[in-house]
Amino acid sequence: MNPAGVPPHWKGHRDRLRRRLLDRGPKALEDYELLEVLLFAIIPRRDVKPLAKTLMKRFGSLSAFLAADRHELMQIDGIGEHASSHILTLREILSRAAQEPIKGRPLISSWNALLGYVRHELQHETREQLRVLFLDRKNQLIADEVLGFGTVDHAPVYPREVARRAIELAASSLILVHNHPSGDPTPSRSDIDMTRGLIDALSAFDITIHDHLIVARHGIVSFKSQGLI
Repeated sequence: MNPAGVPPHWKGHRDRLRRRLLDRGPKALEDYELLEVLLFAIIPRRDVKPLAKTLMKRFGSLSAFLAADRHELMQIDGIGEHASSHILTLREILSRAAQEPIKGRPLISSWNALLGYVRHELQHETREQLRVLFLDRKNQLIADEVLGFGTVDHAPVYPREVARRAIELAASSLILVHNHPSGDPTPSRSDIDMTRGLIDALSAFDITIHDHLIVARHGIVSFKSQGLI
């Protein structure tokens, strides 16, 4: 209450927005309004509409907001450790939910689910990283691991490290995945050379590389579909 005993203006706004969500469904809300409702629970005693709009302006989309790391979130005035911990928890929940459709199923026959998963994981990453999806003899996922972090345009890859980890996991095959922070998924010459080097190195252990996917904001490129594998 303010000194005059009148509830703060944002309290009525919260009630109205919640009522609209419940009566008309979440699709009736704008992106920033969905963020507002999320922030209601995280920041209970403050007008969070300006903060929601700031977050949308800073990150540009809901998917980019949910991909932000703790450091990026805490650069925003109004997002502290408490709020960032809740947002990062939501991100991890969504990540695990995105992985569920590819668990316990042959990835080769679950391709659309796989593309949705890697897009969710990597399209907004600001540094290159190499992810390796290790598969068993039935092409089911054993593990999804990051085996290389890099700069904005290069992630180092060590064939012996990939081979060692594949042997440890008893993997029969794998799918390489890495991102292009530039937004363009077109394979570079170094991407092609690196992939062929890994194919040669792993063939000595009878481990197959099914594909190499490059993920970016503007799409996903499959080496196999491009005839590069």
